[in-house]
Amino acid sequence: MTQTADLLPSVADARTATGPRREPRYRRPLFALVVVALLAQMAVAMLTTAARQSPTIDEPVYVGTATVYLKEHSLRYNPEHPPLGKLIIATGVPAADPHLKAGFRGDQSRLGRHLLFETGNDPWKLMFWARLPMIVLTLLFGLVVCAFARDLLGPVGGLVALALYAFSPDVIAHGSLATLDVPAAGFVLTSVWLTWRARRRPALYLPLAGVALGAALATKMNTLTAVPVVLLLVVSSVLAARGTFGRGTRSTARSLALGAAWAAGTALLAIAVVWASYLVVDPRLHWTPPAGMPTAHGLKATVTDLLPLPREYRDGMLIQFGKEEIVRPGFLYGRMYHGSLWYYLPAAFLVKTPLGMLALWLAGAVAMCAIRRLRPAAVYVLLPTAVLLAAAMTGTRDYGTRYAIFVPLFLAVAAAAVTAVRRSWANVMTALLVAYVAVSSLATYPYYLPYSNEAFGGPAKTHEWLHDSNVDWGQDLGRLADRLRERYPDDKVWLVYKGSGEPSYYGIHASDPLTVPSDEVHGLLVVSDSEVALAEAPLLSLLDGSRPVDEVGHSITIYRRP
Repeated sequence: MTQTADLLPSVADARTATGPRREPRYRRPLFALVVVALLAQMAVAMLTTAARQSPTIDEPVYVGTATVYLKEHSLRYNPEHPPLGKLIIATGVPAADPHLKAGFRGDQSRLGRHLLFETGNDPWKLMFWARLPMIVLTLLFGLVVCAFARDLLGPVGGLVALALYAFSPDVIAHGSLATLDVPAAGFVLTSVWLTWRARRRPALYLPLAGVALGAALATKMNTLTAVPVVLLLVVSSVLAARGTFGRGTRSTARSLALGAAWAAGTALLAIAVVWASYLVVDPRLHWTPPAGMPTAHGLKATVTDLLPLPREYRDGMLIQFGKEEIVRPGFLYGRMYHGSLWYYLPAAFLVKTPLGMLALWLAGAVAMCAIRRLRPAAVYVLLPTAVLLAAAMTGTRDYGTRYAIFVPLFLAVAAAAVTAVRRSWANVMTALLVAYVAVSSLATYPYYLPYSNEAFGGPAKTHEWLHDSNVDWGQDLGRLADRLRERYPDDKVWLVYKGSGEPSYYGIHASDPLTVPSDEVHGLLVVSDSEVALAEAPLLSLLDGSRPVDEVGHSITIYRRP
């Protein structure tokens, strides 16, 4: 009897916090139809983008590593990232039937180039099949976004969140690539959503949350920041499920102990998933640390040594720490600098996010905090976003919003809180802003990677504000080949390209202008916009004597040099 009584408050609490009652049955088919339509347009955008883009800078490393996983069951490549994301890529790779030279021993960058361009493989086909599993996973995370928001705010809230997710240029751009950013963020979101659902049924949802958290850790190491947040939310969910608040010190102490036990169990499941991801690749865990392994000191060394994770994982963390110590050039709002800027990510999001989406993110976050019944959910949605963003802002790699791609996932859920404002004007404004987001996103098709909103001039102007994976990640080498063949078949071509593609494979026969005196460079000077952003002598002098005549994909500029 006591157990039944303890459960009654949890059900009432969950119903109060999760928003309106379920919709009438006749509305469910309409809801499903809109969900399918939103995900279908997203799928079309990602599939067509994946089919047209040449390999971006990171993709050959991941695809090459995935192929080695399949053929050699070796962990020697790309140890700075755990295996799960590459194992997901590996589910698509066999469809391209790639060939890999037995005993290849180059570094991981050389591996990708060798696989794509030197072994007779079709890089277009191989890259498409490697990207396809990530596209499917990105669509599935859209269902998580929708379900999370629907749990909190009902079907209309679910559709608003899904629309923002499905039309997000950043999510479409990076969800259509064989990279690790979207999968890692999606798994974190899934673990938080399942933890929220555990406020009703902890025994069902907390083990699943542990598995999802482990999947995030087994995809990218930067998700370690999410672990204490998720475990704190586990304790909160257990307390809510038991209806502990206001029932006395003894009851609270028992519930806290139970919550701590559930948090420990969730952490153990996450750890088990990480171990499993390594064992799937190599059951014997043969591992030789690469030459020049960085060393850590102080707190970093202590934390790394204490983690109950495979040595391969901990050595990968040391490699990441070493990369964080490198001083790199950056580019923000038209200014080149060296080092990193703590405000880089927020500033980049102002450029890369549709204006309507920014407005809905802000309004939704305010509504989630202001409306009493949504405040419990605010902890689950806004706290992870804030903690993960703060951690990402301390990084030294000012390369793009992809390092905080979790922001559009979590804040799509937060934005749905505007549907809880029971005012007709609020409903109209929400509909108009969602429509504005859709129009802005569709207008950039198929150039999602260099997207910027209208306040910053749109995709054609993004390179004036940002660089690298925000605009030019080497994705347009194939389009450049088509443009040169169609418009400039007889011109001498000089190329400064930043990317992992092989120009000659695409039929681009160009010379390097940086290897000869500038007075010998005449004809077409083709330069990746990221190289322009970070240009120093002698490239600056070449650009000073040239005039832009064309652009490709909003990421490569063609100059005419007399």
